[in-house]
Amino acid sequence: MEASNVPALRQQGAVTAQSAGPKSGEYLTFRLGSEEYGIDILKVQEIRSYEAPTRIANAPDFIKGVVNLRGVIVPIVDLRLKLGCPSAEYNSFTVVIVLNVKNRVVGAVVDSVSDVLELSRDAIKPAPELNTSSVDTSFITGIGSVAERMLILMDIEGLMSSAEMGLMDAAIAA
Repeated sequence: MEASNVPALRQQGAVTAQSAGPKSGEYLTFRLGSEEYGIDILKVQEIRSYEAPTRIANAPDFIKGVVNLRGVIVPIVDLRLKLGCPSAEYNSFTVVIVLNVKNRVVGAVVDSVSDVLELSRDAIKPAPELNTSSVDTSFITGIGSVAERMLILMDIEGLMSSAEMGLMDAAIAA
């Protein structure tokens, strides 16, 4: 599409405002299997090595349990299981990204952390729209391109506070 057509399309409502899309900024990148993901660095409290959590009875498979982090009980979510990736062996590269989501501390298990990248709005493309009920893309905010790398940018706050996760009270998540 030519740039000259964009203002006319905006007037017709065919192009959404840029503020609705992913924003530029710094993203912590991590791996789940062969895929690389990015989350807003401002949601990250710290990165810790993986330690086996205390299991919670009747919790969904993706909630591995809880750990005591300096007096705070933190639920640990395995993002591989939550996102339907094949499960992986926990090894020396496995880490827990400790997140602050809606004033609640939550841990996310990932295969490894790569780095922190600054992405401009131009480097971020909109998330694909898939017309199938079997694929939930609601937590994908965009696809970042850096050289030959493709990053799946996630709304980690939206994912962790979703009702199906069961980690937040309904009043907090709203």
